[in-house]
Amino acid sequence: MMKELMKNREALLAIVILVMIAAIGMIVPDFVQIGNLVSVYNDTSILIILALGQMFVIITRCIDLSIAANVALTGMVGAMINAAYPQVPVVFIIVICAGLGTLLGMLNGFLVWKAKIPAIVVSLGTMSIYRGCVFLLSDGQWINAHQMSESYIAIPRTEILGLPVLGWCSVVAIAGCYYFARHRRMGRNIYAAGNSPTAAHYVGINVGKKQFVSFSIAGFMAGIASYLWISRYAVAYVDIANGFELQVVAACVIGGVSIAGGTGTVLGCVLGAVFLGVINNALPVIGVSPFWQMAISGAVIIIAVVANSRSERKLGRIILKKAVQNAS
Repeated sequence: MMKELMKNREALLAIVILVMIAAIGMIVPDFVQIGNLVSVYNDTSILIILALGQMFVIITRCIDLSIAANVALTGMVGAMINAAYPQVPVVFIIVICAGLGTLLGMLNGFLVWKAKIPAIVVSLGTMSIYRGCVFLLSDGQWINAHQMSESYIAIPRTEILGLPVLGWCSVVAIAGCYYFARHRRMGRNIYAAGNSPTAAHYVGINVGKKQFVSFSIAGFMAGIASYLWISRYAVAYVDIANGFELQVVAACVIGGVSIAGGTGTVLGCVLGAVFLGVINNALPVIGVSPFWQMAISGAVIIIAVVANSRSERKLGRIILKKAVQNAS
């Protein structure tokens, strides 16, 4: 049983997270209080939402490095609308953010699908474009809490059953992505397109279209996360979420989403985000400089990629061995 448990990526990661929490709790007992753990999850909610969107992109053998810049641009647009027209309903602004984020994601997907440009090149280019647009729109100015309406910044902080709305948004995102990945034909086709593009093409799956859909999902997630980010921190500025794409990719890779495509689960992705959330919240508590967070995230990505690669090679050898046995 222990051997089978060690082979289960999600179970092993969950155990690592629990051990980390217990170890930190021995140093700082207040860290393991229920209220603080809820706060840690709430702080990780935006990362979870963005990682889920990125997961579908990576599954199709692509990557979206512009996802954080998407958050910055859509978040600034939403904040500017609220500051200029505070009477506009917050729900309407959220819809605008979600729609704009989706359009930006669709632009990435279209260039990858129709123009056949590698995803890393496309998203690097659009990342710079989106960041530049943020500066042009805002003229480099900040939008602070006193310029936003109370309702705009209050919604994510409103608690329901002890968990803020921000946290509930991530719960809804998890449930929605799980249902889409497991029970919708489009979700299953995305996995098929990433697992073997050639085989997917021969069975009638348009790989480019599935990549387009994946980028659109990532853009939608970024649009929703943009409102949550701005309202959560009550400030909008040019460098919103600068470098956060590394955290998003790290959450996916740590959770077992293969850069080679075709592999990854919603649960693993969420656990990867929670792993980083615990680290990011624990480092300041135990007296480690937050400047180490990026270095630690980068190191964890390398370790996770190596682990994924070894696992895939081992799986490939097992499949080959069975094929040879069947042939003989």
